Amino acid sequence: MSELEAIRTEIPGPRSRELTAVLARTETRGVTYVAHDFPIVWDSAQGATVTDVDGNRYLDLTSAFGVAVTGHANPAVARAIAEQAARLPHAMGDVHPSDVKIALLAKLASLTPLDEPRTFLCSSGAESIEFALKTAFLATDKPDLLSFEGAYHGLSYGALEVGGIEKFRAPWRRQLLDRTVFTRFPDRRIPSTAARALTEIEAALRRRSSIGAVVVEPIQGRAGVVIPPDGFFHALQTLCRARDVLLIVDEIYTGFGRTGTLFACERESVRPDMLCVGKALGGGFPLSATILTRRVADAWTPSRGEALHTSTYLGNPMGCAAALANLGEIERLDLPARARAGEAKIAARLEPLRERPDVVDVRGRGMLWAIEFRDGATAAATVVRALQNGVIALQSGVRGESLAVAPPLVIDDAQLERALALLCDAVAEKVMT
Repeated sequence: MSELEAIRTEIPGPRSRELTAVLARTETRGVTYVAHDFPIVWDSAQGATVTDVDGNRYLDLTSAFGVAVTGHANPAVARAIAEQAARLPHAMGDVHPSDVKIALLAKLASLTPLDEPRTFLCSSGAESIEFALKTAFLATDKPDLLSFEGAYHGLSYGALEVGGIEKFRAPWRRQLLDRTVFTRFPDRRIPSTAARALTEIEAALRRRSSIGAVVVEPIQGRAGVVIPPDGFFHALQTLCRARDVLLIVDEIYTGFGRTGTLFACERESVRPDMLCVGKALGGGFPLSATILTRRVADAWTPSRGEALHTSTYLGNPMGCAAALANLGEIERLDLPARARAGEAKIAARLEPLRERPDVVDVRGRGMLWAIEFRDGATAAATVVRALQNGVIALQSGVRGESLAVAPPLVIDDAQLERALALLCDAVAEKVMT
């Protein structure tokens, strides 16, 4: 029998309120938003459900930022971490590596749509992007980049260089190098935007010969699940190759089955020069990777005992074991196929919301969707109302105007139907107020 939501206290409950009060006194400002009706404090999670410290159970429509594609606390992943922790929790990744690191590199090489792939392992999506940017400069000797308005690639300084959401860049603008040209990202709701975007990109590449790479998300996730017109991505690859510019594809959010193929770029048979992955890779363990073609990877000189780019936890054995188990679960459960099947179910539930006065659009692919509202306040209120109903959802969009729907790909039909029904109730309740 499917495990559904079960709300036992007011939301947030008394224990959550007690703990967030401690959080507010101890965590630096600007991190966790705390109000009288938000957030809850998580205690445990399993599959597609989350239980808070007050014993309330919720259906998760976020996969915890897209991480839990194989489900929270997936037994195979949890077992792999525990066994690895007992055997070898840490090694010396760039000096004396572990056997499990080497196994993961081989596995990733067998899965990714790149020519003779080589992989650099790291811990966060931003790190993956930073390594790609360093590689682009080494491979092209060109310091400039092209990215897109609305792009989100992380919040470290290098990642901010190519980030296209102004509110994240503004406080540090004077410290950024501003070596990135930003063009508009096309929107499939307006097919003509693909040709316009390609014209702008070609003009920028012609005008600034110092651009060495284009950085792009197949679907802009943080911007509110913005999907380009069919054919744009393949045309972008063709343009990059014609201009001898590297193509860096950020699949930190879309990778590992979320949109119906293992990688979203495979939908248009795109083979990038570099592929950045993270989130779902480690099954909950902090792990990311930059995967390069051999041609691009050879821009790095062989190590002579001192790596030019590394970190203490590079190729952490527990993370590698988690990723190997997680990738095995993705294959065993055929999660890309589940995402394709889930697309129709989510569409059937969410598309009717277009008729509501505060809803601007509903869009998605696979099991990555967004409901766009007229303003951020409506989206925020809907997230809070959904939480009170027993559903965890996440606000997104450049102006916070959207609500993202990205459940674990293992969510069963009854759980998905119930979660979407409760979410739609939250939308309706907000509209009526």
